[in-house]
Amino acid sequence: MGEITDVRDGTHDSPKYVQEGHPFITSKNVSNGFINYDDVQYVTDADYEEINKRSKVDVHDILMGMIGTIGNLALIRKEPDFAIKNVALIKYTGDVDYQYLYQALQAGCVTNQLSTGMDGGTQKFVSLKKIRELDIPFPDGWEQRKIGAYFSTIDHLITLHQQKITLLIKLKKAMLEKMFPKKGSVIPEIRFNGFANAWEQRKLGEITKTHSFKQYISESFAQGKYAVIQQGENPIAGYADGNPFENYKDVTLFGDHTLSLFKPQGKFFVASDGIKILSPSLKMSGMFYYYLLEKYKPQSEGYKRHFTIMKKSTALFPIEIDEQVKISKFLKEFDFLITLHQRKLDMLKKLKSACLSEMFI
Repeated sequence: MGEITDVRDGTHDSPKYVQEGHPFITSKNVSNGFINYDDVQYVTDADYEEINKRSKVDVHDILMGMIGTIGNLALIRKEPDFAIKNVALIKYTGDVDYQYLYQALQAGCVTNQLSTGMDGGTQKFVSLKKIRELDIPFPDGWEQRKIGAYFSTIDHLITLHQQKITLLIKLKKAMLEKMFPKKGSVIPEIRFNGFANAWEQRKLGEITKTHSFKQYISESFAQGKYAVIQQGENPIAGYADGNPFENYKDVTLFGDHTLSLFKPQGKFFVASDGIKILSPSLKMSGMFYYYLLEKYKPQSEGYKRHFTIMKKSTALFPIEIDEQVKISKFLKEFDFLITLHQRKLDMLKKLKSACLSEMFI
C-alpha cells in the first residue's frame, strides 16, 4: 500500500469541542462506504486548519477505521469539510485508480491481512505501519478502471435500495403515529372512510393472552412436519416431528425489543426461551394486534422489564374488526415493500461479496 499511495492518519490530540463548527470524524463515523455524521462532534476553524496541515482529506481519498471496528471504509465523493482523528487517510495519488483501490480494500485477500494485523486487548486497533504494509494486488490501469466501475454500479444499487428501505421505515413510522389517536384523543388523525366510532382505551395487559410453552432444544431440526420458531426477522428456525404444542391462530413473537407476526399452520415448537407467544384475549384481528404492540411497545433495557412495562402501557384501538383489518393491511404493505427491498439489498451484497472473492485472489 505504501508503494502505491500516501497513507497518513489524523490528529492524535483531543481538540476543544464546540457547538458549531467543522465535523470531527473518528473511526466510529466511517462505515459502509460513507461518512456517518450521527453523534459527531465539532471543532473550531483554528483546530480544523491546524489538523488539516498534515491530514487534509480531499475528493477520491479513502478513509479507513483504525480503532474498534477495523477496516471500515469511506470513499470521499465530494469536497469534504471535516477533520479526522484515529482514522487512516489513504490519499489519491493517481498511481492506482481510486475506485479500484476502494474495492480492493474490501477483498478477502486484504481484509484477512487486516484481521491478522490487529493489536490491543478489548479495544482492537491496527497501526499505520501495518496498513502501509498491506499487499494490494492490481492489474494495469485499463482493467483497474473496468473493475472499479463494475463494483461502483453494484454499490450504487445497494445505496438506492438502502435509501428506499430507510424512507419506507420513516413513512411507516409516520403513518403509525397518524393512524392511531394521539394522547388525550380517541379519534385518529387519519382514518379510512366509513368509520366514525370512538376508539376504545385499555391497558395492553388487559387485552393480551400469554401462551405458555416448553422450550424445544435440538441440534438439528431441518426436517419434520411442524415449524420450530424463534424470535427475530426469520421466525422459522426449521422443522421437527414429535409432540408439538397446542393449536394457535395468529400470534406475535415478543422478544428483546423485537416483534414478529407469525401465522402458524396448526401446531409448532419453540426453539428459544427468549420469547413470549402473545395473542389478543378479546375479539381482535391478529395482524392488527401485532401493529398495536408495535405502536405502543416501550423502549427500555432488559427483556423482563420491557414486557412488564408493555403490559401496563395504555393502548387505543377501534372496536370494529373491519377497521382493524383495513389498518393492518395498509401497514402490512409497508412491511412487504421493506422486506422486498431488503431481499434485493441482501442479494446485491451477496453478489458483490462473491465477485470480490472471484476477482481478487
